[in-house]
Amino acid sequence: MTDTVYEISHLTLVPRRHPGRAVGAAVVLGMLAALVYSFAVGQIEWSYVAEFLTVPVILHGLGNTILMAILAMLLGLALGVVFAIMRLSENPVLKYTAIGYVWFFRAVPALLQLLLWFNLALIFPTIGLPGVFSVRTVEVMTPFVAALLGLGIQQGAFTAEVVRAGLLSVDKGQYEAAQSIGMPRLQMLRRIIMPQAMRVIVPPVGNEFIGMVKLTSLASVIQFTDILHSAQNIYYANSRVIELLIVAASWYLVTVTALSLIQMRIERYYAKGVRPVGGHA
Repeated sequence: MTDTVYEISHLTLVPRRHPGRAVGAAVVLGMLAALVYSFAVGQIEWSYVAEFLTVPVILHGLGNTILMAILAMLLGLALGVVFAIMRLSENPVLKYTAIGYVWFFRAVPALLQLLLWFNLALIFPTIGLPGVFSVRTVEVMTPFVAALLGLGIQQGAFTAEVVRAGLLSVDKGQYEAAQSIGMPRLQMLRRIIMPQAMRVIVPPVGNEFIGMVKLTSLASVIQFTDILHSAQNIYYANSRVIELLIVAASWYLVTVTALSLIQMRIERYYAKGVRPVGGHA
């Protein structure tokens, strides 16, 4: 009798309805269709987009964009690691110098920093070592150098906080174990702490690098020949503004997509866990 009461094999399983999802999907698809239609029938000469997509001037600007992003990120990483270690130092001078660096360069907008570096000659007409050599600042502070310093030094402030968070994520016992065997601090960081901290550091640094690719577009304000500046030079001549902006946007999409795929592979590698030297695989 009990088995008969609780028998459910005769019941029909009815899936739960989600009308809200269907309505939401329909709204999103409708908006996407309207957007595609607007671009299709709008006053856009797509032949110009195809024509200028691979012209030498655009490709040169693309190369400069990628080169600047890589160099600025490398400078930011180097500064970030140094100032993160300084921030964790017990020396108050090093610690508060690092705090001041992070505070200042995170607070000042990137565009303003680029303009300050590019106009540095107004403050320092010449730079060099007294009695050794001296050069005019305006000859040294080219758009490339100003963009590299402005973007790289600012990136160092953000990277310093990311690296510091990664170092703090490592268990305190790892530090104590390394110190107990007399390992120097720098060797401990290089061989024990940093490999373990990379799982925390890599994802945000990867995002920062992707952001750096887009941030280089600000350097067009100081006449650095990136992809946006190249597109602007062309549409100033032929007045095809939207077409050239689409060309620039297309290359940004391609570049960011490629970098995102690379970032995913790197994250998967470090997600497996990197054991400190001396550990067993």
